Amino acid sequence: MPRSVNSVASRHRRKRVFKKAKGFFGRRKNVWTIAKNAVEKAGCYAYRDRKQKKRYFRKLWIQRINAAARTLGMKYSILMHKLKEKNIRLNRKMLADIAYNNVDDIKTIVNAK
Repeated sequence: MPRSVNSVASRHRRKRVFKKAKGFFGRRKNVWTIAKNAVEKAGCYAYRDRKQKKRYFRKLWIQRINAAARTLGMKYSILMHKLKEKNIRLNRKMLADIAYNNVDDIKTIVNAK
């Protein structure tokens, strides 16, 4: 009896990996074993960095808010405490955007009420 290898499924699997490896440099884009490993590792990095992206942006927002707070002569924690006391509910993303584009508006927000 002849050997059955199911080349249709194998080809489909390889095509799917090569499609994901498009744009990779050198043999990583066209040699099966290398491309398979490269795509697998890229997937691990993509999964990890979707989580890290959130951390990095929060860190950036806090730095921008802190810089604006320092121009007002206070620390980040004190600024956030004053906003919480006055029941001003702006998230860090919005505060950072205001701090980055117009620092004077932060002063207005802090002195509100």
